[in-house]
Amino acid sequence: MTRTVADKRAAFRALHQQGCFVLPNPWDVGSARMLQHLGFAALASTSSGYAWSTGRPDYAVALADVLQHLTSLCEAVDLPVNADFESGFASDPEGVAANVALAVQAGVAGLSIEDRDIEAPVGLYDMAFAVERMRAARAAIDRSGEDVILVARTEGLLHAADAITPAIDRLVAFAAAGADCVYAPGVRDKSHIAAMVRAVAPKPLNVLVMDTRWSVAELADLGVRRISIGGALARAAWAGAWAAAEQIKAGSFEGLAGAIPGRRLNDVFADFA
Repeated sequence: MTRTVADKRAAFRALHQQGCFVLPNPWDVGSARMLQHLGFAALASTSSGYAWSTGRPDYAVALADVLQHLTSLCEAVDLPVNADFESGFASDPEGVAANVALAVQAGVAGLSIEDRDIEAPVGLYDMAFAVERMRAARAAIDRSGEDVILVARTEGLLHAADAITPAIDRLVAFAAAGADCVYAPGVRDKSHIAAMVRAVAPKPLNVLVMDTRWSVAELADLGVRRISIGGALARAAWAGAWAAAEQIKAGSFEGLAGAIPGRRLNDVFADFA
């Protein structure tokens, strides 16, 4: 049975109330439908994975293309989709608010806004301005009347892995500014994850998998509410294709031996026809 946008948004909201869930990141309609077939409860877009699928680097895709991509993902599956909405594709709060409204219209159940300064890729907006931008995103969602989860991201740990206290301070400020869920990609130490969970409670914490030795159960025990993998699944797919292509270039077709049978893929996608 096809769920409405409102149904998907309500289901996504419920996932944030208790427990822990994995939010895998498809990069196109096919990968989104594969993940629905495998039984995941929700999905998140990946800016890097989508950019690579179009032959561009991360953060080099225009807003119009991203909105079309999000619309396609949301229409293709019965699962809630959380948008990787980068830094809102604007610097000023008014621009962020206008673009968030467009993302809501695309059908997303949630969207994340980063505090990365779009004019300085390795820099962050200062705290006060970043909070102002988050309040603008919150207000835009509220004006829409739609039940869309606002996720606040601070990107500092991706460039300064030991800046835990500043990251926590930003997460707390973003939660107070109206974020429904907070997120500091780059956190690697379990004690730091636990500290983040405590600091932002009762708001849920999202964690990006940075160590493949982690398990869902371990992160759940730390109090993490949701787990995402960013562009890692796309990179795994690229790795398989890259390795097979290198072998073909060298004169061998052995790299194709582990390919999924076409019939199996046809059976999966036939369910969506």
